[in-house]
Amino acid sequence: MKTEKRMAVDPTTKQKYEIELPTSEAVKQEILKLDYSTHGITIKEATEKLAEKFGLSGEQKSAKTKRGERYLGFFHYEVVGPEFESLLREGKLKQPKGRGTPYVLSGDVPPPAPSDGDIEDIYQQIREKVTEDLLQEIKANSPAFFENLVIDLLVEMGYGGSREDAEAVGRSGDGGIDGIINQDRLGLDVVYVQAKRWKNNVGVPEIAGFAGALAGKGANKGIFITTSDFTKAAKDYDAAGFKIILIDGKRLAQLMIDHNVGVSTVKTYEIKRIDSDYFIEDIQ
Repeated sequence: MKTEKRMAVDPTTKQKYEIELPTSEAVKQEILKLDYSTHGITIKEATEKLAEKFGLSGEQKSAKTKRGERYLGFFHYEVVGPEFESLLREGKLKQPKGRGTPYVLSGDVPPPAPSDGDIEDIYQQIREKVTEDLLQEIKANSPAFFENLVIDLLVEMGYGGSREDAEAVGRSGDGGIDGIINQDRLGLDVVYVQAKRWKNNVGVPEIAGFAGALAGKGANKGIFITTSDFTKAAKDYDAAGFKIILIDGKRLAQLMIDHNVGVSTVKTYEIKRIDSDYFIEDIQ
């Protein structure tokens, strides 16, 4: 069985950790080999059978996503679920009537209307996929592109006034400070920026060095942005007297989505419900 490492989250400490699970391709292949009854099979039933087939440990079954407790944890929601969605789009799965939210390989019946929870889950899946794609695009471009992207984002977030007022990251080249941007539109205060287009996680030495660069400028506020992540020690580091905001690659991409930097809206859907007040008849 082929496996791959996936990131899970400890719901108590909120710390991320890696866990070995079957690959998506292995799961997809085994889904098609399961023993189906005439009425089909639910995603819950399939997850149980696949967990038994792969011989998952208790830890593998109970690993959780950042969204918290899920049935059979990470394996059900992040590994099996997307493969069911993929097979559904390919026309190999159908959804029976009156079975909750399952997917099946038999039965020609129309799917039930999705619940609010289903819609929210689909939205989050799309958002996470766009987040991954954005990071891939960023890493595929040059450091200069990344420097300008950071400034574009900060300006869209309300810093720096206009794009012309902001000093592009990487051009100052001054003692560990990669860029300078106004905190407000009038330029009454400035924020210093350091941006690292890295593969490796950023550690304490880099944060401490940035704090030293801020001290050299007589400043106490800064933003440290990276395409990777920060070590636990870096996140816990107390730069006394300095306010340093850490933005890792995932948060960077999510901020880009929220502020429409590097993304565009494909479709917009309005979710409507019955207006009960409209149907209250005023009887004279």
